[in-house]
Order: sequence, then structure tokens, then C-alpha cells
Amino acid sequence: MIRPRALRAGSRIALVAGAGPIPQGSLARAVDRVRGFGWEPVPGASAEARHGYLAGPDEARAADLNAALADPSIDAIWFLRGGYGTMRILEAVDWTALSRHPKALIGFSDNTAVHLAAQRAGVVSFHGPHPHTPEFPDFARDTFYPMMTRAVAAGVLPFPADSAGAAETVTGGVAEGPLVGGNLALLTATLGTPYAVRAEGAILFIEDVGEHAFRLDRMLTHLRLSGVLKRVAGIAVGAFSEQPDAGDQDVPLALELARERLGDLGVPVAMGFPFGHVDDNWTLPLGVRARLDADRGTLELLEPAVAE
Repeated sequence: MIRPRALRAGSRIALVAGAGPIPQGSLARAVDRVRGFGWEPVPGASAEARHGYLAGPDEARAADLNAALADPSIDAIWFLRGGYGTMRILEAVDWTALSRHPKALIGFSDNTAVHLAAQRAGVVSFHGPHPHTPEFPDFARDTFYPMMTRAVAAGVLPFPADSAGAAETVTGGVAEGPLVGGNLALLTATLGTPYAVRAEGAILFIEDVGEHAFRLDRMLTHLRLSGVLKRVAGIAVGAFSEQPDAGDQDVPLALELARERLGDLGVPVAMGFPFGHVDDNWTLPLGVRARLDADRGTLELLEPAVAE
């Protein structure tokens, strides 16, 4: 995998809305956040556009992303938010430009579609927080900034101070492989397409938000039936937050479903890692080799995520 260059003072960061629209007035917060890291923000032309549940028409969103990918002066593309719509523009994007001008792609949730395209292009990308959000706590900052600026292996990733300090073991063991994954809904939606996750020998990580138990069950079962889970080296489960039916005694909690659907695969599995739709959100570099220790409940990055 090609590693993008480490970000430095003055690095130019394109702010692209490739999926849903950002809340009114929040672009200024994203711009200030980028400047707070010592970088130069470059908002896309459609950064504040609204087109129903999309941040502008497909053509406009794709044009912003294509422009940022093709511009050699842009050092990274930070997606403003998730929501829905990234899959709609995958076919309209020139992904060969990413190979010609490797740069960091940053975001999560619906931006998982972009990470899958980056995997196909052979470039490391970053599952991490969005810049427009009001919440960007020190924990998220302290895992994000070093990942983007230092060409060293991050080692064992820390847990928030108010947490148990480790993930919960589902199936014990230790596994190594490249990190792949992201949002469960996007991982299942892209199965059968050229952008489907390539998970053979990999550490697969998954998260989601706002899904009822039956939908989570269906998506996890879809992954099983597709054969993806037969090829992974291990699985790290993050946050399944805001489950609408979590208070219903007749349905299982999300992590209980994950245990039931993933616990018999014969590979190391641990759940409860701090990534996904949570304030304390790890930044995870896709394509970088990692070690999952399901006995200890830890995830360790074995390689640098960026190049000097």
C-alpha cells in the first residue's frame, strides 16, 4: 500500500462534502479546526450546498472530489460529514488520480465507500473524525494528529480514561494483518461491486449507528453468507451506538448480536473498541498492518500510516 505524505505546518487540506449536507454554519467550525492544526483549509465549491439529503447534486460533489484528487498541491482530503450519498458518486470519480497524487483521505461512516475505493487504488486512508462536529475531545485529537503527522508506528492504541481500558474478548487469540473495514452498512451495500472490501488475511473492523437489531442481524448475516468473514484473520468491533430498540427486552443489544454472529468463526474477535459514532473516536489507517490481541482486548499498529 502507498502511504500518503505526513501532514506538516501549512499543508493544504481540501474540505469536501461527498455525502450529506453539513449543518448550517458549521463550515466555519471545520475551517477553524483545520487552522488549529496548523494547516490551510481549502473548502470545496459545494461544501455548504444542500440538495435534499445530499450536499448538492451528484455532479457537483463528484467535481469537488475530482478537483481535490487531481490537484498536486492538496495534501489531504477531509470529508466534512457522512450521512448518505458517497456511493452515488464512486463511478464519477477518477480514482487513478489518487494513485498519481497519493494523499490522505479522512472520514468515517458513509465515507467508508471512499476508503473502499482507496483500498482498490492501493493507498492508505484514514477512518477518523469529521472536522465540522462540535465535539472533538482531546482523546480524539491525540490519536488523530500524531497519526497524520508522524511517520512512526503508533503501537498499542489507547483507550479513553473513563473506559474499561480494553475491549471485551469474544473469541481469544492473536491475529495480524492489514486493517480493513468501516461502517457495516456500507461494507454490506458494496458487496458484489468492484468496491467490495478485500478482507483476506485482514483485521476487519466494523461499526454502525442508529440501526435496529434486526437490521444489524441482517447485515452481519449478509457478511457471513458472502464469504467475507471466512477469509479474515480477526475482527475488531467498535461502537454500535444509538440502537433505537435497545430498551426492548424482546430484542438483543447490538454487541450481543455481534457476539452471536461472529463468535463461532474460529478467528480472534474482540468488541467495544473506541471507534465509530462516538466522541472518543480512534483514527484508524486502512491498509496498515495491525495486531489484534483478543485476549488482552488491544489493537496495535505495526507500521507507520504516513511517509516522510
